[in-house]
Amino acid sequence: MNQPDDRLSPGALNAAISNELVRMVADFTGRGATKSRAFVYQDVVVCLLEDGATKAERNLVAAGQAPLVRQSRDAIQRAMEAQLVATVERLTGRQVRSFLSGTSTLAESSVEVFVLEPETNADAAASPAGQ
Repeated sequence: MNQPDDRLSPGALNAAISNELVRMVADFTGRGATKSRAFVYQDVVVCLLEDGATKAERNLVAAGQAPLVRQSRDAIQRAMEAQLVATVERLTGRQVRSFLSGTSTLAESSVEVFVLEPETNADAAASPAGQ
């Protein structure tokens, strides 16, 4: 894990998480979100990815196959789970206790949620304000 002096400021941490998760999804699927943002609050990290549907997914939704697209997205998110968790752990310097992921029915937005292990008193003292 990161040492306390290696930690990013809250704004830089949010941006780093958002940028890295978008890049990872794009590498895996061939297209990344055009809009994204991440928030770290206490023991929760949320990353919202928008406008990330591939052309194939948009065409399947238009053909009435939204459930298939959602199932495919769920499988992709599960296949990427270990990589996503490792990235959040590296950037936050904290262990991820659980990972939740979801995609909107039309695949235009998805959310990645990471629940972190609680900070120890020493970790909390070294953390930037706002986390």
